[in-house]
Amino acid sequence: MSMVELGIDTFGDISTGPDGRLKRADEVLRDVVEEAVVADQVGIDFIGLGEHHRPDFAISAPEIVLAAIAGRTSRIHLGTAVTVLSSDDPVRVFQRFSTLNAVSNGRAEVILGRGSFTESYPLFGYDLSDYDQLFEEKLDLFAKLVRDEKVTWSGQTRTGLTNQIVYPQVGPKPFATWVGVGGSPESVVRVVRQDLQLMLAIIGGDPRRFLPYVDLYQRACAQLDKPVRPVGIHSPGFVAATDEEAQEAVWPHYQMMMGRIGRERGWPPATKARYLEEVEHGSLYVGAPETVARKIAATVGDLGVQRFDMKYATGPMPHAALVEGIRLYGEKVIPMVRDLLTSAKPQAVAAKN
Repeated sequence: MSMVELGIDTFGDISTGPDGRLKRADEVLRDVVEEAVVADQVGIDFIGLGEHHRPDFAISAPEIVLAAIAGRTSRIHLGTAVTVLSSDDPVRVFQRFSTLNAVSNGRAEVILGRGSFTESYPLFGYDLSDYDQLFEEKLDLFAKLVRDEKVTWSGQTRTGLTNQIVYPQVGPKPFATWVGVGGSPESVVRVVRQDLQLMLAIIGGDPRRFLPYVDLYQRACAQLDKPVRPVGIHSPGFVAATDEEAQEAVWPHYQMMMGRIGRERGWPPATKARYLEEVEHGSLYVGAPETVARKIAATVGDLGVQRFDMKYATGPMPHAALVEGIRLYGEKVIPMVRDLLTSAKPQAVAAKN
């Protein structure tokens, strides 16, 4: 296995201050920039900022925040998690990322998706009944913009283009384009058809249940004669000095966040037992550095992926706790994961022989 990339994600969850009160969105946005600076310093490969348009998350214009981060960092790659392409314009998204790629000296990446929330559709004048067509057509156009200098495209969701050059062009270091997929076979095949990179959002349950999607991706690449590109996964987690400290730090915020979203979607209330089951056997990477490292290495090895991004903020967790979690992830978890995967590789070869 080639060197796995290890990143982090955040939605800019509205956090609590030292007085226990919720911070304002502008304060949270400045905190996110500082968190990214720490991530750059401790060797984390990537930071992704999610786009949302609701009161519990501060980031609605991730590229602006990423540009601020670009000016404060030197090596970390900068992207989204995700850009809601369905309710945006592919040409403008391309321009924003080609600009970010230029000012960051080739460190931009974009993860495109439909989004797990739907507030952006009415906000920007789109009809949810066009949900599938919007994403299908706009992804098709974006893939052409990334590949071709001159773009000719037509569809029903926006004005067509004929031999159009879109500026600024990407330059010598084109940015990576991922598509976030929640777990439908059709979405996996669409990523292959457009020759983009697959990012699996695994937010609950045994991560190995996504192995059929990784297999499908590889089979589809062969059948459609497309190159096999890196596959990544995104899951929530948090690192603290001990397992108990991490679990107790996350639980009240996890309970609050899942309760709020659950009331919107008709889910039952989160229970402590179910939470701990998810930490132990599911897709919550919560614990001491060694615990989290072993779990990440097992998931990466089982699924054969090349990238793991951990959503490090869950609900209104304080900024200071998030900074310490990022520091532990970069300084302790990442080296352990790479050591575990390197030591496992010769054993896997021996087992095959």
